[in-house]
Amino acid sequence: MTTPSQPDGTVRLTLEVAQESIRKPTIRADLSTQYDVLSAFHKSVRGSSDAALFWFLYAVERLGMDPMTFIRRLIVACSEDIGLANPQAMIQAVTAMDAYHKIGWPEAKYNIAQAILFAVESPKSNATAVAIGNVMSAIERAGNAEVPLHLRDTHYKGSAELGHEGYKYPHDYPGHYVKQQYLPDQIASKTFYHASEQGTEDRIKQNQQRRST
Repeated sequence: MTTPSQPDGTVRLTLEVAQESIRKPTIRADLSTQYDVLSAFHKSVRGSSDAALFWFLYAVERLGMDPMTFIRRLIVACSEDIGLANPQAMIQAVTAMDAYHKIGWPEAKYNIAQAILFAVESPKSNATAVAIGNVMSAIERAGNAEVPLHLRDTHYKGSAELGHEGYKYPHDYPGHYVKQQYLPDQIASKTFYHASEQGTEDRIKQNQQRRST
């Protein structure tokens, strides 16, 4: 499309033309600036500001940065800063990545912009990130954790003799839920994920409260 046609309408492609066509754009910013722009983008998403769209387009169009750098960060932000408050945000982001791979730049800027704005306007929650931190701390405290006997595999002969019994099948109980221990003895009563009141997490929070009563 960027190569002039011949009088008969044909376009003659040489090796030099092909190499020029696939050459990656030169990045017109040092590494520090690139990291700063990416940081501004992520913080804008977290802060529900459409400045995220500015930093994305500024980085790609003006600085020559790779759109995939921002799509990857957007996917992370959709779990780190939105999570189950709006689980559709990550779907939008992953779909935008797929669109970029399939149709390329610049057409895919519309798909990516849609995903960015969807994330910006989504309710925010860092409950997933907090839950990960809680689990990692519990792993350190638990040391060598053993699976409770009633949770161990029973699909082999002799498992009952080893004490692998006593599991309660939740679907056999009202509401498809029954209280039982799922963690090692050292941290048996620990809860890691505390849903916020943001977006769809509010319904999760209500379910958590019902299970705790």
